[in-house]
Amino acid sequence: MKIELLRANNEMEEQYYDFINEWENSGEEITPYGARLLGMDYESWLTHTNKMENVNTCPAHLVPSHMYFLVLENKRIIGAINIRNYLNDYLFNFGGHIGYGIRPSERKKGYGALMLSMALPIAKELGISKALVTCDKNNLGSAKTIINNGGVLENEVMDDGEVTQRYWIEV
Repeated sequence: MKIELLRANNEMEEQYYDFINEWENSGEEITPYGARLLGMDYESWLTHTNKMENVNTCPAHLVPSHMYFLVLENKRIIGAINIRNYLNDYLFNFGGHIGYGIRPSERKKGYGALMLSMALPIAKELGISKALVTCDKNNLGSAKTIINNGGVLENEVMDDGEVTQRYWIEV
C-alpha cells in the first residue's frame, strides 16, 4: 500500500472534510492546531496555510510553518503534521518544531511514528538540526511515537494545569 506525505492542496478538499468531520464527531480537538479550519472554508484555509510557509506572508505573531498530510493511496487522509521553521518563546516551551495528529479511527497502527519519520528529513531541509517535539504527559502513544523516532526527554513543564513533555530529536 502506498503511503505519502503530501502538502495540503486543492485536490484534497473532500478528503480533508472527511478527516476533520471524524475529529469533530469524536469530540476531540483536531491536532495539530494548524489543521483546524478556524471558521474558514477549505479554500480560505488553504490560502492561509500557504501564506504560513513564507516569512514574508506569515502573520507576525506566528512562525512560518508547513502543513502536510499522511495520505493512503486511496487518497484517505490518515494524519496531519505541521513543521515550524523556528521556535518563538511559547513553542520553545510547549509546542515544538513539529506538531502532529492521527485521525481517531487510525490510531495505534504505527501511522504516527511513520508520519514523524517522514517529516524529519523535511525539517532538516528547513535548516532544523535538532527538532523539539512535545506531547501531553498522559498521551503515552505520542510519547512512544517521539521516542521511536529518536526523541530524548529533556524535561516536563506545566501549561494551564497540564504537564507537557519536551523531547529533542537529532535531525
